[in-house]
Amino acid sequence: MKYGFVLLGTLQEKIEMAQEAEAAGWDSVFVTDEWGSSWVTLTAIAAHTQHIRLGTMVTALPLHHPWTVAFETAALDHFSQGRVILAVGLGVIELDQTGVVKDYGIRARMLDEGLTIINGLWSGEPFTFSAEHYHLEEMTGLKPLQLPRIPTWVVGGKKPSQLRRATHADGAMVQGTPDEIGQWKALVENQRLSPMPFDIITEAETPGDDPERAAAIIAPYAKAGVTWWIESVWNRDAIAQRQRLRQGPSRLS
Repeated sequence: MKYGFVLLGTLQEKIEMAQEAEAAGWDSVFVTDEWGSSWVTLTAIAAHTQHIRLGTMVTALPLHHPWTVAFETAALDHFSQGRVILAVGLGVIELDQTGVVKDYGIRARMLDEGLTIINGLWSGEPFTFSAEHYHLEEMTGLKPLQLPRIPTWVVGGKKPSQLRRATHADGAMVQGTPDEIGQWKALVENQRLSPMPFDIITEAETPGDDPERAAAIIAPYAKAGVTWWIESVWNRDAIAQRQRLRQGPSRLS
């Protein structure tokens, strides 16, 4: 099991928290998807850390130009010496202020096309693309440092499109009980053709001051196949968030 932490606050606070997360033993830090600035924030964090992995939770890909995401993530992967994770989803339409299309079905198709473009540009070979929502004349992208590509996570679910998308990804973010996640994992494994490892990511909260209780919360998820635990203290104030971060991950013995 690996452990991540979602950082909130100003840019300077996120840099300081990332340094504290690295010292406390977290495996990765994530920032929320802030249009136009998330990858800048993560670049600043990369410059002030050594080995902790970096990602967004999550990038609403239909709200971004996929070719921009491809170049920004590949560049950061080189700058950080191979520490980037790309987690993508549709975005929360109810909270979206960008004016991008509000239909989930259209966004889903934009997400699929966007992922195809990103993977094509990550190949480092000349790439063209034309479909319903995106048209790209020949362009040569930047190949990431990580091979065969930057680990790409998608939002997991039981809709056919979500299952299909997960079979082509490197991991999926899934919410539910351990039994529900285990059943979902079995569905995806029955459809996956790739021999590469597949991560199951879930997001919740554990008490940093009670290791036994934390282990009791996490253990059933680990047994169900969860490989990443993302600690998210969305409803805590800044002081409580910082305190939980400094306590470190609740690792299973």
